[in-house]
Amino acid sequence: MAPLVTERGLKSVVWQKIKSTVFDDCKKDDEWKIMLLDEFTTKLLASCCKMTDLLAEGITVVENIYKNREPVRQMKALYFISPTSKSVDCFLCDFGTKSENKYKAAYIYFTDFCPDSLFNKIKACSKSVRRCKEINISFIPLESQVYTLDVPDAFYYCYSPDPNNASGKDAVMEAMAEQIVTVCATLDENPGVRYKSKPLDNASKLAQLVEKKLENYYKTDEKSLIKGKTHSQLIIIDRGFDPVSTVLHELTFQAMAYDLLPIENDTYKYKTDGKEKEAVLEEDDDLWVRIRHRHIAVVLEEIPKLMKEISSTKKATEGKVSLSALAQLMKKMPHFRKQITKQVVHLNLAEDCMNKFKPNIEKLCKTEQDLALGTDAEGQKVKDSMRVLLPVLLSKTHDNYDKIRAILLYIFGINGTTEENLDRLIQNVQIENESDMIRNWSYLGVPIVPQSQQSKPLRKDRSAEETFQLSRWTPFIKDILEDAIDNRLDSKEWPYCS
Repeated sequence: MAPLVTERGLKSVVWQKIKSTVFDDCKKDDEWKIMLLDEFTTKLLASCCKMTDLLAEGITVVENIYKNREPVRQMKALYFISPTSKSVDCFLCDFGTKSENKYKAAYIYFTDFCPDSLFNKIKACSKSVRRCKEINISFIPLESQVYTLDVPDAFYYCYSPDPNNASGKDAVMEAMAEQIVTVCATLDENPGVRYKSKPLDNASKLAQLVEKKLENYYKTDEKSLIKGKTHSQLIIIDRGFDPVSTVLHELTFQAMAYDLLPIENDTYKYKTDGKEKEAVLEEDDDLWVRIRHRHIAVVLEEIPKLMKEISSTKKATEGKVSLSALAQLMKKMPHFRKQITKQVVHLNLAEDCMNKFKPNIEKLCKTEQDLALGTDAEGQKVKDSMRVLLPVLLSKTHDNYDKIRAILLYIFGINGTTEENLDRLIQNVQIENESDMIRNWSYLGVPIVPQSQQSKPLRKDRSAEETFQLSRWTPFIKDILEDAIDNRLDSKEWPYCS
């Protein structure tokens, strides 16, 4: 995809598109509107703007389209909704008959393509509808270069062995392909679509659907111009590709925090001055954005440095910065309170991570890295993976969840094991009730108990690269992206759709 040069990357691109295609399209001076959202568009707007941004666009109230609402007949309503039966039916309830209309008029903007069956329903209220458009943003930007399609059922439908799910899987694939096309449209890209050819056909199916829908979109987009392929590549990969990276304990700050701490809905709870507090880890927190993808060792050096910079401006504490000293500093310096609060949050977060890491996870990480790479920190080949695994399985300090992760890394490292060996591992660790967490990886195309021995894909030699001893593993996707950029990606293994 094209590089994102704006301040907040994808979030900014999405907000600017919503601003121009929705708000600018229906804006009139000195006219306020009520805005109606469904579940998906609520998440979408929350990801890229704040209420103050909506106020600046003439929105006075934001309502949930699914809830009962009092009529406001003197005001016009802006419906920003997904093209689903549920959302359209809620709109129709608002404009049943002219005498019962909830609002003066309606402006409807769909996130994605609206089927004719739903569009024909809306025609019944055509006198009340001033606009009805599709804006082609059907994804949620999570970070400047990360997005989600927000389809929680997709994983189940794509990988469930139940044959009765075939029609559900096809529907999910179709919907996801439509959504991915809206990502490309938002970035004004018509990429070459590539996919991993084996072992499953999910990536191939989804890639073919995306290619077809991209072709249709760029034939019929609002500019009515056929857009040729751009230089970008869209690479579609099955979830079973590189299972190691999903199981290892990752030591970059954000991944480590979300793995080890009970963070829900991006909300981190912590204690300071004996009081329980909450902090939302979000894109607007510049410090969080700056440090979240850095290694924990770098973060632990950086936050105290930033705190010392602030404290030294007021001749504050010298030497090691403690949380209690910072609390005193905040009381003395209201001007710096907000600035320091964020740093206190992230210092607490880093300390909480380390409190979980030091007793058990640190030793476990060394084992995980050795199993994943097949070599130790000195670069010596691991001759017997079972000997590396056993101390973890025999340990009384590691819980079953961590032991299962280690067993999986052992199996991934040797590219599958025998049924007899797997049964022995499960019985010895007494994880019979959780054994599906190991066996079910086979549904993702990962060799757990393979029928025949499979060859492992070759990895780039990164032994000369400088890295932390407990973070020697490099995700496989980095190899793939580097090869794609250098035009060295094997076209048999990674074919184009067109």
